[in-house]
Amino acid sequence: MSTNPANTESHSAASAMLAAIPSVDRVLNMATTLALIGEFGRVPVSSAIRTVLAQLRDQVVHADTLPADTFAEPAIHLRLQAALRLAARPALRQVFNLTGTVLHTNLGRAQLPDVAIQAVIDAMTRPCNLEYDLDGGSRGDRDNLIEPMLQELTGAEAATVVNNNAAAVFLALNTLGLRKEIIVSRGELVEIGGSFRVPDIMARAGCKLREVGTTNRTHLKDYAESITGKTAMLLKVHTSNYAIQGFTASVAEKEMAKLAHEHDLPFMVDLGSGTLANLRGLGLPSEPTPQESLASGADLVTFSGDKLLGGPQAGIIVGRKDLIAKIKKNPLKRALRVDKMTYAALDAVLRLYRDPESLVQNLPTLRLLTRSVEEIEVMANHIFPFIALALTGHATAAIKPCQSQIGSGSLPVNLLSSVCISISPLAKGGTALKRIEQAFRQLPIPVLGRIAESTFCLDIRCLETEQIPEFINQLKQLTLTT
Repeated sequence: MSTNPANTESHSAASAMLAAIPSVDRVLNMATTLALIGEFGRVPVSSAIRTVLAQLRDQVVHADTLPADTFAEPAIHLRLQAALRLAARPALRQVFNLTGTVLHTNLGRAQLPDVAIQAVIDAMTRPCNLEYDLDGGSRGDRDNLIEPMLQELTGAEAATVVNNNAAAVFLALNTLGLRKEIIVSRGELVEIGGSFRVPDIMARAGCKLREVGTTNRTHLKDYAESITGKTAMLLKVHTSNYAIQGFTASVAEKEMAKLAHEHDLPFMVDLGSGTLANLRGLGLPSEPTPQESLASGADLVTFSGDKLLGGPQAGIIVGRKDLIAKIKKNPLKRALRVDKMTYAALDAVLRLYRDPESLVQNLPTLRLLTRSVEEIEVMANHIFPFIALALTGHATAAIKPCQSQIGSGSLPVNLLSSVCISISPLAKGGTALKRIEQAFRQLPIPVLGRIAESTFCLDIRCLETEQIPEFINQLKQLTLTT
């Protein structure tokens, strides 16, 4: 049997390349590797070396030829350095939010102001009076850290905080409505992100849902005719993430409160997002506030901390002192409580509301929401030449008007005028557009935009002035393929 000379030559070349691959010990003792050990540690470096060398062996087996310097120290160092940096990269990473959604649930919702960030740092790095009464010298209640500020700002008799608004609703229902009926309008049986549904939460809380009215119209008599000895409370859910328009009717909070109190029942309002500011006074669409609900007779009001309020993730319950006391005695309260960092951040944010005149300047959420089109356009013009240069040969770009949304289920039908950089690939088809979107996502600090009308749009509303140099500098690393 004859042997194919070409196959023999190829096998010999592969064997020679495999023999040229350095050992783990040799790579460990390279001068460049010693520097990496100082930066990343011996164990991670050793693991990365084994991975890199295994990849090289695999390349030799599957490739006809490799560059001559593939196994030289500089080339191996670059591979090793890239692998270590990738492995050391944190899972939770900074991104540029140019999606046009200000309060983006997937991107962490509200950005905290500097005072809240410093308060969190202090709470994390030093002992604090989380559950210690400094005046009495005894164990304290962590809700006492935040209750006075919430009383002052909302007018509530009492307040408590849990880890998000879904938890706040669940805890209140479980405490006051266990094995009883909760009356809700059919038009308010909302579902929010993550498949959170009011009926499901009620079932898990041990309550029985009593639907009244129709999807588009509910009247006071619908509630009145449904009240029985099994009724635990009347609940009104603010439909913050959708709107029913046209032939509609709903019952005002003041009327519902009066009806509930006539039957010695509590009346609860779930605002979902919730804000303590007069948004209409800031040029934004109006949104109901806890203050207004309490003034209308609500006994309990629940709302979020990390949406329009502009604070950390939290579920806030304000209202009657006796009802809050019952809620706090529920064993589930401990399971749903928040940590010292949340209290620190929330306290710092709430204190900003004491000075409404400087609130927009000091609270990132409101500052981004109230940005003028003129200011956004200036920033778009500043960064446009750099984006256009990075796209040369692959796409064209143009500055265009667009509309941002508030996000996180807040004011869903209300849009904000904004400015975007619209990117159109030279190649036709959706694949080219997705490649551009992916290239921006793969930058050191991922840039997230949105695909709309066959273009990739970068809405500039949420790009902060101090971020511009960092944003521009990394565009040099934008890698586009044809």
